[in-house]
Amino acid sequence: MQVFKNSRAALATAMTGAALLGAASVAALTIVFDDSASTAAPPQVTVTNAAAAASSSTETVGDIYKHAGDSVVEITVTSAGQASPMGGTGGTQQATGSGFVYDTQGHVVTNQHVVDGARSVSVKFANGRTYSATVVGADPSTDLAVIDVNAPASVLKPLELGDSSAVEVGDGVIAIGSPFGLDQTVTTGIVSALHRQITSPNNFSIDNAIQTDAAINHGNSGGPLLDMHGDVIGVNSQIESDSGGNDGVGFAVPSNTISRIAPALIDNGSVEHAYLGVAIDDSATSTAGARLAEVRSGTPAARAGLKTGDVITTFDHAGISSADELRRLVDSKHPGDQVEVTVKRNGTTKTVTVTLGTRPSA
Repeated sequence: MQVFKNSRAALATAMTGAALLGAASVAALTIVFDDSASTAAPPQVTVTNAAAAASSSTETVGDIYKHAGDSVVEITVTSAGQASPMGGTGGTQQATGSGFVYDTQGHVVTNQHVVDGARSVSVKFANGRTYSATVVGADPSTDLAVIDVNAPASVLKPLELGDSSAVEVGDGVIAIGSPFGLDQTVTTGIVSALHRQITSPNNFSIDNAIQTDAAINHGNSGGPLLDMHGDVIGVNSQIESDSGGNDGVGFAVPSNTISRIAPALIDNGSVEHAYLGVAIDDSATSTAGARLAEVRSGTPAARAGLKTGDVITTFDHAGISSADELRRLVDSKHPGDQVEVTVKRNGTTKTVTVTLGTRPSA
């Protein structure tokens, strides 16, 4: 994965491919190659009850901005500087991203890669006032984070979470954020595709990402993707780009993932994901299912006797038709759950019991 990381350094050469929506630099932008996890950058609570994405009427872009804009914030993160050629690090660097108010207690949702490595965090609201914040919790597997801002109740205006499963291709969308540090920037577009798969900062898959052609750039990371009722249907996180900027292909982590992860981060500071310990792809044979391209040593799958080349056809009594389906089912479980897994191997069928583990951090 190619990762954008912004700092005070000079502009490096542009790169191609999927990139995290890099946080906009306070000064200039640096583009850094990184094949593993990312830091502040978008490559590809108690909250009120989530509102459905569909309602009886829609609003204009201007109407939505009037009531949603005050809930979108610019996040400035100070972190350690890049390593110097003489050893050590070059002091500190600052980068900006976006976020939105999640509840009246001061919790703000953003991307994990925006706050990764943060030494200090500040949040600027639409009224121009800035307040200090702390990182409550972060989950690199879904690229989501929650911060707690020390701001007065008068500026804490939560946005509603919509139902991302009700979103349809062609629906109108609005992105609000701080591309290149330009706070309160509004762009519009449509839902270009659904159920996209993007790569998280710790190189696991994020399923059901929403693809949009709304213009999002460095600094839009963590900002909301809104439907035409003003509800959050996603967090803008990545772009696919040959130019290094907006080419009309952006991706947002869906709101139904936010509604599952954000409360856990607020309660516990982290999220544990179930782990099978395999690399999978779609079966290329007449047997529908998920083929095990790799069974990693010492993992739950290995301990249960699963082998590379096996095709999983059922998982916890549910039929498996694709690798994506297996990923979703594993992610719906908890570490320690015991599940029955049926595989086909060399023309024979075998069922084993697997005790799921905890996904490693990287």
